[in-house]
Amino acid sequence: MAITITSALIIFFHFLVSHFDISYGRMCSQHIFTSNRLYNSCRDLPHLSASLHWTYNSSTGVAQIAYRARQGPRGWVAWAINPNQIGMVGSEALVAFHNGIGSMTVYTTLIASYSPSMVPGNLSFQVSGLSAESTINEITIFADVGPFEGGSLVNQVWQSGNLVLNGVPQMHAISQQNLQSTGEIDFLYN
Repeated sequence: MAITITSALIIFFHFLVSHFDISYGRMCSQHIFTSNRLYNSCRDLPHLSASLHWTYNSSTGVAQIAYRARQGPRGWVAWAINPNQIGMVGSEALVAFHNGIGSMTVYTTLIASYSPSMVPGNLSFQVSGLSAESTINEITIFADVGPFEGGSLVNQVWQSGNLVLNGVPQMHAISQQNLQSTGEIDFLYN
C-alpha cells in the first residue's frame, strides 16, 4: 500500500505542528525572565504550550509563581487553583490579556460554571504582587499565591482563549488540549 504525496504531506505537517507545540513548552529550565526574576523550580505543562515556574516558602505556605503561555496579541491566558477538585468549575484564576490601550490587564476571577463571566472577583487564597507582561506570542503572569488550605499540593488548571471583547475574555476552544489542561502540582517538589 503506497502512501500518496498528499498523505505524506499531511503526516509531515501533523508531525511538525505536534513537535513545535511540544518543543516550545519544553524549555522552562532555560527561560530567562525580565528584571532578573529567578525561581527554584519549573514544570513544562503538557498542554497549550505553557509552563509554571515557582519558588515555595514552606514556612509561610506562599508560592511565588510565574505562569508562561504562548498567546497572540488578541488572546488571553489564565492559571488557576481549584481548591476542591481537579477541573475547571470551582477554580480560582489569575487571568491576563492585552487591553485596548497597549498594556496588560491582569486580575483574579472565579470560575463558577462552564460559562463563567470572567469578571474580576476575590479568591479564597491570598494573591499579592499580581502583574503580567508579554513578549512576542507569549504572556506571563506573576504573583505570590497562598497559603492554601490543603498545603503545598494543589489542583491546577491552565487555559487560553483567542478573543477578548470589551475587556472580557471570551470562551476558549473545546479542543483536547484545552479540555486536558488540568492536574495536580506539589510546590514542595519539582
